Amino acid sequence: MPIRAVLWDIDDTIFDYAGADHAGMERHLQAEGLAEGYGSVDQALTRWKELTRFHWRRFEAGGVGFEAQRRDRVRDFLGVLGMSDAEADEWFARYVTHYEAAWQLFPDALPVLDLLAADFRHGVLSNSSIHNQHRKLTVLGVRDRFEAVVCAAELGVAKPQAAAFHAACEALALPPRDVAYVGDHPDIDAEGAGAAGLTGIWLDRGGLGGRPELIRITGLDELPALLRRDTRFGAPSTFR
Repeated sequence: MPIRAVLWDIDDTIFDYAGADHAGMERHLQAEGLAEGYGSVDQALTRWKELTRFHWRRFEAGGVGFEAQRRDRVRDFLGVLGMSDAEADEWFARYVTHYEAAWQLFPDALPVLDLLAADFRHGVLSNSSIHNQHRKLTVLGVRDRFEAVVCAAELGVAKPQAAAFHAACEALALPPRDVAYVGDHPDIDAEGAGAAGLTGIWLDRGGLGGRPELIRITGLDELPALLRRDTRFGAPSTFR
């Protein structure tokens, strides 16, 4: 069967999360007077990212809720384990103000969505929350490009678990074999999607390579030709 729909990851796939995170945290640390306490902004950002990865894995594993992992991240970053939930939320909200000011799509995202709009259905599967991702897509002006936005916080299951991918396919009323998934993480996105019966595509923007078993592109501009080789022109699939 041909690919009929594309499910998208958001952060660091169509949205420059890393860039916004860096710029937002730099401004936040300066505003909070915290930069010097870490030696440099770069050192503080490195620590923040380490904690983000650690606590996000806890959330993905189902051991902690979405808001709880975020509060724990703030407590660990500040070294104030007794910080109340309200204090942690307020600190994070101040960070979000700076982070959102730096939001932008990758330059290749909108042109490729335009190119694919007529021939493929589109949805989102994100390991975040509907509250966060619906607002982000709306602010960036692309929410109406996606029929469905499915997020782990509401599902109670996260990528790379097959149930997350299957829930997103169900939201499009399509079997996994008819759906491609595009994301920036080789294991969580591409490998996870493939194991769930979708066509997983790794967006390797950094050109890391080293995963020959995965379908890999280094920019979204490569995606239309890849998809259409499998569908529009009736050529043998290059996916398998």
